[in-house]
Amino acid sequence: MTEIQNRSSKNTQDAIASTAYHFRLRDFLLGAQMLFVAFGALVLVPILAGLDPNVALFTSGIGTLCFQLVTGGKVPVYLASSFAFIAPITLSVERYGVAATLSGLAAAGVVYLILSLVVFWGGSSIINRVLPTIVTGPVIMVIGLSLASTAVEMATEAGETYSAAIAILVAAVSLLVTMLTAILTRGFLRLIPILFGILAGYIISLPLGLVDFSPMAQAPWLAVPSFTVPSFHLPAILFILPVAIAPAIEHIGDVVAISSVTGNNYLRDPGIHRTLLGDGIATSLAACLGGPPNTTYSEVTGAVALTRAFNPAIMTWAAIAAILLSFFGKLGAVLQTIPVPVMGGILVVLFGTVIIVGMNSMTQTQEDLLQPRNIAIVGAILILGVGGMSVNAGAFALEGIGLSSIIGVLLNLLLPQGKERS
Repeated sequence: MTEIQNRSSKNTQDAIASTAYHFRLRDFLLGAQMLFVAFGALVLVPILAGLDPNVALFTSGIGTLCFQLVTGGKVPVYLASSFAFIAPITLSVERYGVAATLSGLAAAGVVYLILSLVVFWGGSSIINRVLPTIVTGPVIMVIGLSLASTAVEMATEAGETYSAAIAILVAAVSLLVTMLTAILTRGFLRLIPILFGILAGYIISLPLGLVDFSPMAQAPWLAVPSFTVPSFHLPAILFILPVAIAPAIEHIGDVVAISSVTGNNYLRDPGIHRTLLGDGIATSLAACLGGPPNTTYSEVTGAVALTRAFNPAIMTWAAIAAILLSFFGKLGAVLQTIPVPVMGGILVVLFGTVIIVGMNSMTQTQEDLLQPRNIAIVGAILILGVGGMSVNAGAFALEGIGLSSIIGVLLNLLLPQGKERS
């Protein structure tokens, strides 16, 4: 009898251990999927801005972990390279050099910290007054709509070894497999449609000649990222600082978006002051190591909405995977071999999801969007944001999402409340 009980106890312990391992493996795969989603944009920014992609990969992982630490691990977002800083980084590097530019980027993170204190002292209600859903909803839509051309270009553009028709075919396969996996499968498989889409696109790309293995042959197995220390340079700091305002507003829009996706009010808990603080620390830390500024990724929010994987711990695994990946040259090179059309097909559905999230957040407020005041605010944000309106003052430029966000905030504060329609 005792032997049977011992055997039963051992089987129970083994089952528990097996189950725990299963859940860890599942979360790791989900985290890897989120990293796959962010990877293309994550490494594209440093490449365009003249920074080291491996450092960007490392700092995105460290930045996400810092963000989770500050926010108590409550928000399922991933932080990575910010597109808003590409132009100013490029110009600053040309004028002042990489080290000086990094000091400006580190100072940009301090702007987030200041905004965090303002929200902390003024209370979270200040966000609802300054950034109601009638402003943040269309801003979220602009984020998705602004990225639409990028997704289409990636899905349709010909390469050196393949035609536009081949690119569209590969993108269509990736998109279709992703959608069918999300719709038709159940359980764990339903949580990883993007991995299935990437795998299907990759497999069909092999015989069509889209996969270039040369990065794998050239990359070392192990390589420490080329970290760079910033050097204080006031002109570079003054040049970069104004750019930080627009991404901060976009950050709030992203937090509203993920709140809408999960049904949790992250503006209240852990609070927008904590999310801004986490983003600011991540940005400054990244700059101190030679990486680009961090920001919450809309495509990852789209992936969360699509997979319904709301567990913030998944982003911990994504961050750990990014840190490890930054030291393995060969493994990073494998990801770089994923053809552009494959990612283009995936991004079509992800950016579309971001747009739907913005629409949903507006409709849930039950406000009459045909009220003249609402028409003015929503219309201005959408048209100026998607149309690419730009304001230039010397080397400083404010355009697209950032400009439309600021105009939306100003209109909401300045326009009087009109009479209700009868």
